[in-house]
Amino acid sequence: MKKTIGIVGKKLGMTQVFLDDGAVVPVTVVEAGPCIVVQKKTEAKDGYNAIQLGFLPKARRVNQPVGGHFKKAGVGSFQFLREFHVESTEGIELGSEITLSRFKAGDVVDVTGLSKGRGFAGVMKRHGFHGSPGSHGTHEYFRHGGSVGANTYPHHVFKGHRMPGHYGNQRVTIQNIKVLEVKEDQNLIFLKGGIPGGRNGLILIRSATKRKESASASA
Repeated sequence: MKKTIGIVGKKLGMTQVFLDDGAVVPVTVVEAGPCIVVQKKTEAKDGYNAIQLGFLPKARRVNQPVGGHFKKAGVGSFQFLREFHVESTEGIELGSEITLSRFKAGDVVDVTGLSKGRGFAGVMKRHGFHGSPGSHGTHEYFRHGGSVGANTYPHHVFKGHRMPGHYGNQRVTIQNIKVLEVKEDQNLIFLKGGIPGGRNGLILIRSATKRKESASASA
């Protein structure tokens, strides 16, 4: 699996575009970059190769440890720091700028974001359970999950059993999303379909790991 440097962005919202054949396609607009290289990690020193990127300049003051981290790189302060594992850090200098020039229309990318938090939810909303029958004696048990226990042995609830609980607010990656358009001068990238997270949510974009970048995404 080839590891390449990606870019950090902010989800602006969704809209639709018309293709050349007249088809209407839903797209997500992401403001991505420019990002600044704040730190380089090497396998010899840190045990793995990675690049840390800073996104969105931060005007407010930061504490001394974080300020020293930025000062060492010779860059200003940023609201977000995100790390990308790479095959090699050669040719990438501290303070250099990462832009959308790495992407073009037709590329296939993987997108990572934080899904919308929905609070405490039952098994029907959280896991898609069908619920109990609506008649035949069912009483105050319509949206319950049913029995959760086992038999005499092992007489406990198995780990990972699907039950009510906190729903959403988790790191989610959607693979093989097609790039429909890139407006490098405006730092905008248009991705086909929906992506994780709400408006203004932080998004990580990198070349697809399970599909060749030059492959054309159908459907």
